[in-house]
Amino acid sequence: SVSVWLCHHVFWGFFVGGWWWWKKPSEQLFHENTHLLPAENGEKVTRLFLRELLNILLAYINKSQNRSSKVLDFHYPHQLKEGREGFSLELPDQPENLEQLLVDCRDTLKYGVKTGHPRFFNQLSTGLDIIGLAGEWLTSTANTNMFTYEVAPVFILMEEVILKKMQTFIGWSEEEGDGIFSPGGTMSNLYSVLLARYHFFPHVKTEGMHALPRLALFTSAHSHYSIKKSAVTLGIGSENVFLLKNPVLSPQGLFPFYVNTTAGTTVYGAFDPISDIADICENHGLWLHVDGAWGGGLLLSERHRTKLRGIERASSVTWNPHKMMCVPLQCSAILVRKKGLLQKCNQLSAEYLFQMDKHYDTSYDTGDKTIQCGRHVDVFKLWLMWKAKVVHSTHPSTKPSAAYGNILQHIPEHSNVCFWYLPTTTVLRRLKGSVHVSKVAPKIKAKMMESGATMVGYQPLGDKVNFFRCVFSNPATQKADVDFLVDEIARLGSNLSHLKYEPNQGV
Repeated sequence: SVSVWLCHHVFWGFFVGGWWWWKKPSEQLFHENTHLLPAENGEKVTRLFLRELLNILLAYINKSQNRSSKVLDFHYPHQLKEGREGFSLELPDQPENLEQLLVDCRDTLKYGVKTGHPRFFNQLSTGLDIIGLAGEWLTSTANTNMFTYEVAPVFILMEEVILKKMQTFIGWSEEEGDGIFSPGGTMSNLYSVLLARYHFFPHVKTEGMHALPRLALFTSAHSHYSIKKSAVTLGIGSENVFLLKNPVLSPQGLFPFYVNTTAGTTVYGAFDPISDIADICENHGLWLHVDGAWGGGLLLSERHRTKLRGIERASSVTWNPHKMMCVPLQCSAILVRKKGLLQKCNQLSAEYLFQMDKHYDTSYDTGDKTIQCGRHVDVFKLWLMWKAKVVHSTHPSTKPSAAYGNILQHIPEHSNVCFWYLPTTTVLRRLKGSVHVSKVAPKIKAKMMESGATMVGYQPLGDKVNFFRCVFSNPATQKADVDFLVDEIARLGSNLSHLKYEPNQGV
């Protein structure tokens, strides 16, 4: 009948039309109106655009936790520059529509590295904490600056609360302690040298380095290279940084002023004997800094905090929550025992920002403590995570394998595990000498990245040729993931017969 025919076509009309509306809302609205807020009537498109973006991000997060997915889809630089499947890095002459921008967002994540993947062991900063991620999203939405209370009142107070809490874990009293969040551990270490120099020679601020004697810094050979870089940046000079196991604190013609100790070295995860070194520093009147960028998080552990015994005697401490505490990058603090030193060292009282006649307590205008002007809000995600949880780290362990050689002869002090992969006896006969062992890790790493199933770092150190460094800081990592890594290295290293003997190559 006519009524049946009409109902049938009306039903399919609504069904197909509705499916098209819900299936591809971006194509309909994004082509009609590409104006986002604050454009007039831009709220609808803005909401849709952000909803589509959120779907992309959620899909990426879920994929990052899926062990059947790759850690990375590796391409060489020239391949990405040439464009892959329509993904272009070049900037267009005309604005692109929102739909294309969403495609670009998806492709950017596709060709990147999933650092939150349970089988990503390559860096000290791994994992993806959802509470921290929420904090980072809110921070970007607020889009404010950390130089004055008037533009960042809540974040300024949060920073004060968090810094005091961190100082409490170090062991400083309520009457002492200061600090600031900075753009990474290298900058925090730079602050420590800057403050130590000002502490001993405050006139350097106005007169410069020519008014000072030749200065000397001391640190271990396994310390982070940022200590030497700080000396270069501040005009002290790399030749005046002494890498000693047992420092002689009276180098001829130099003025010793600063000693760096490391709580968790980058490669081995080793801890310097802070308390013993503190004795030396007190006897000689030296500034003691503890670089706890990697190991500082152990202060939260009753079981492991003894590795940092004596840290309360330090003049300054670097602590990176974006490492062991799994706070999203970046989140680093420089903590200083002497209150007010940061302000005196860096203050220039720019009148357009730091007016003294404001209607509130201007001590909360913390921007003049820093060598920066604009400063990103790094505290909120840490504050939110601290409220949500107490960090307890347990790390997987594996049984020793005859196919692997330990770099160290004792149990690691931290969650760094360093080892060589030693090829089978048959392969070793073809690969005689340590020259060839040095080639094993780079060759396996290259194959590993092309395969994309897992990722681990390697490096030489001192007299030890290239070895793997496996780092455990991702709470999602399980013992099965470590077993997978070990099996994958063995699989990729099963055929190394193409390596040739090169007797003139140094090790």
